[in-house]
Amino acid sequence: MTRILMVCLGNICRSPLAHGILESKLPNDRYYVDSAGTANYHVGSSPDSRSIKVASNQGIDISAQRARQFKVQDFDTFDHIYVMDQSNYSDVIRLARSNDDIAKVKLILEEDQSIIDKRVPDPYYGDSSDFELVFNLLDSACNAITKRLS
Repeated sequence: MTRILMVCLGNICRSPLAHGILESKLPNDRYYVDSAGTANYHVGSSPDSRSIKVASNQGIDISAQRARQFKVQDFDTFDHIYVMDQSNYSDVIRLARSNDDIAKVKLILEEDQSIIDKRVPDPYYGDSSDFELVFNLLDSACNAITKRLS
């Protein structure tokens, strides 16, 4: 089974969306998808209600997800670790123990060559249109990931 982890700062906006989107595109008997945050601000919390709504509008239910913090053991558990921006990348890499750990980490938007800016903007302080933009960016990247894995 291939194991994939999505990582953002608080694990309530971007990574839950990426988690739900990719999970909806891959067979769950061959792939396991999870998400985490680099910070512990929201551990145990549900995704942001705006993330839940934008996912639900596309037929994806992320409401049962719960935020957790990224931990060093995630390098052992996951085959691929996708981060949302350079800050998340730096925070995750800082915990890496080896080049093998580092090799697992990638900016998620690097998967879609058509997207110029490889940073998934944090929609937390925005409105519903910011969450829709993030959903669309992540959906495009997850399509590319699905194509590459298949």
